[in-house]
Amino acid sequence: MTGIDEVAREAGVSTATVSRALRGLPNVSEHTRASVQAAAAKLGYVASSSASGLASGRTMAMGVVVPSLSLWFYATVIEGVDSVLRAASYDLILFNLGGRGADRERVFHRTILRKRTDALIALCIDFTADERHQLASTGHPTIVVGGAVRGLRHIDIDECGVAKQATEHLIALGHRKIAHLVGSWQMGLTRQVPVQRRKGYEQALAQAGIPLRPDWVITGHFNMASARRAMSDLLGRTGERPTAVFADSDEMAMGAILAAHDAGLRVPQDISVIGIDDHELAESFGLTTMAQNPFEQGALAARMLLDELHGTVARRRSVRYPVTLAERASTAPPAH
Repeated sequence: MTGIDEVAREAGVSTATVSRALRGLPNVSEHTRASVQAAAAKLGYVASSSASGLASGRTMAMGVVVPSLSLWFYATVIEGVDSVLRAASYDLILFNLGGRGADRERVFHRTILRKRTDALIALCIDFTADERHQLASTGHPTIVVGGAVRGLRHIDIDECGVAKQATEHLIALGHRKIAHLVGSWQMGLTRQVPVQRRKGYEQALAQAGIPLRPDWVITGHFNMASARRAMSDLLGRTGERPTAVFADSDEMAMGAILAAHDAGLRVPQDISVIGIDDHELAESFGLTTMAQNPFEQGALAARMLLDELHGTVARRRSVRYPVTLAERASTAPPAH
């Protein structure tokens, strides 16, 4: 089995430098760190997280708490986190709440207090007052990805502004009959995401002088199946139909496209569709979307916490991540 001494000889540095470089500690140049990582990869050496933990008093593990594993956004953020942790020889411990309150008790009252992790990343989760107290008592650096949470640092996007821009894109094409597929809020998740996205939609309509149609504001669950059902119900009603729909996520937007096809409508000739995310399937669907980058948001969260744990960077504040319009084939001017 390859040892640290062999990696040190291959890289031409001391064993102490190898240890510091692979643990992501300060006072190692980027050139040296890259050389050590290349030598370790060449020789198949993996640093022992348990040994590093004994030396540093840390677990060499970071916790990631997710509401579920069913959505692309969550999975992609986790991939971003893991890409950074693996490079730093840190383990990722995943806590999947799966909508179960008992699992919140396990995470916030037992696991974290037993110090199985050095820091915590939460995805789209709000915290109760008691959970905040428990987190504060451990001294764990904590950050939330996917929505602002009162009293905690977060990495998010301008939810209201992004929704407003998406709706304005449809208005600029000439649409005035615009429906909204709203992502439903569930207990324990960050409430502000769907609230702010609806606010942005309503602001865009108001500024354009377009009356709000409450019957065209329909609810899904941030997934394709529920959005397809909700949109099918809307398109199956008698009376006037919308010529465009803004969906709170790409998965919901793809559900809307499928519902339009079910109803014999063409996208975008008969109805335009726009979402938020830039899902991995968005390009295959030809979906116009407000593109965020959940992989990079997860990687940024991990880097911020590692920097703080290693003392290389002072505690950073919340970060607002940029979003851009990715215009594809699902939006066009309305037919006249």
